Amino acid sequence: MTIKPIVKTVTVKTTPEKAFDVFTKQIALWWAKGTTLGKHPHQAIVIEPKVEGRWFERDADGKEIQWGKVLVWDPKKRFTLAWQINANFQYDPSLISELEITFDKATDGGTIVKLEHRNLERLGAGAEKFVGMLDAGWQRHADEFGAYLDAMV
Repeated sequence: MTIKPIVKTVTVKTTPEKAFDVFTKQIALWWAKGTTLGKHPHQAIVIEPKVEGRWFERDADGKEIQWGKVLVWDPKKRFTLAWQINANFQYDPSLISELEITFDKATDGGTIVKLEHRNLERLGAGAEKFVGMLDAGWQRHADEFGAYLDAMV
C-alpha cells in the first residue's frame, strides 16, 4: 500500500532565513497550544538543530514527550524530521515517516514554505483514517505559521 504524501504550502512576507529561524526556534509561539501529546499544554516545542537532534514538547512541569528526531538539517533552506507518532497519537521509536519543510525565495521577495509529510503508509493499520486528520492538522499549522510570521512584518 502506498499513500500519497501530504503537501501544504504557505507564502510568507519575509526572507527564507527568517522563516526558517521562526519555524525552528519559535515553534512553540505559533504552534497551537491544544496540539500536544501530553496531558498538559506544551510550554516549549524543541527541534534540536542537528542531525539526530530530538524533536519534542515540554510541559509546565518539565515533562518531555518525544515527537521524533532530525534527519536532515540544512539551515536557512530545509530540514527533515522523523515523525514518530503513531495513529494513536503516541510516540513510537520504531516508526519513521518523514516531514520535510523547505524555504524558497518567492518572486515577490517573500518565501514559499512547503511542508511535505511522506511515507505515510508506514503508519500501519488505520493509516488512511489517520492521514485525513494529519492533512487537516498540517493545513492548520501552515496557516498558523503564516499568520504568525505575517503579523511580525
